Amino acid sequence: MLTNKPVEITNIRANRPNPGIKAQHYTAISCMKTLCNAETDGLGIGSPTLTFKPGAFHAGDYTFDIGTAGSMTLVFQACILCSLKTQKPVSIRLVGGSDVKWSPSWDYFSHVFLPLINKMGVKTEAKLLRRGYYPKGSGEAIVTIHPCENITPLHLDEEQEFQSVEGFIHVAGLPDHIGTRMKHAALKILLKKNIETQIQIEKVHALSTGTGITLWSQSNNTVLGSTVLGEKGVPAEQIGENAATQLLSEIIAGATVDVYAIDQVLPYMALAGERGASSCVVRSLSNHARTNMWLIQQFFPAKFETILQDDTLCLITT
Repeated sequence: MLTNKPVEITNIRANRPNPGIKAQHYTAISCMKTLCNAETDGLGIGSPTLTFKPGAFHAGDYTFDIGTAGSMTLVFQACILCSLKTQKPVSIRLVGGSDVKWSPSWDYFSHVFLPLINKMGVKTEAKLLRRGYYPKGSGEAIVTIHPCENITPLHLDEEQEFQSVEGFIHVAGLPDHIGTRMKHAALKILLKKNIETQIQIEKVHALSTGTGITLWSQSNNTVLGSTVLGEKGVPAEQIGENAATQLLSEIIAGATVDVYAIDQVLPYMALAGERGASSCVVRSLSNHARTNMWLIQQFFPAKFETILQDDTLCLITT
């Protein structure tokens, strides 16, 4: 949509147990189709191929229902990126999953991803109306995207100082001690490193039971985050420890963008290329990030360079 180039995608998720387009992908593409009056072929749940021919972009207010617990944050990310050249605000209300597997939690989306792209000049407003968990979903949220004239390059190649951690635990339909145990386990890990930590616990109402923890730490220039969802059979203490350990590993490694945020920020780094190079330091590169680098370069003149600084740290520049 940003380049106004038609695209054909084949073998969609071909190696997954349930290949083809899933509900959240279908919703994301349907949203974008509506936003730009696109022509599509193969748009259907389970479809292994898709042709997408973008038309003219239309700002305004939209409402979409994923229909399952499919990730709202993944759909919002697609909509924000494709709406960057809007001349008027775009408001999108979604119904679906707010905190589900294999996607950013709502708190990671709002406290890590959105602040990172805000630093690059992307102005958004996000409001969570109701959380939704697997399998029933029915969470609800609104994101408003404002016109963005230019994307600012990201300059995060210097070491940052992270002195404190904030966090949020949400618990729906489960005993109160779940959140308390999760919080104490995370605090125990972080306080051993003398890191001041504040974690809130919120008891929420949802159609399905669910819980999770998101932690983040801000420097003057960037934010690192980690998120872990609760799972049946996994002790609350383990969930809290995992979240704290993940965030600590980012801080100790000297990262300026965490391993989950980098593949989400790469498109904005490419778009900022007209105004100069971007740079950041990551602890490691996921397959998602490597794939996204390749994909972005099929549409934009961006050139990503990765410089290995030691066994587990690399600098990414455009």
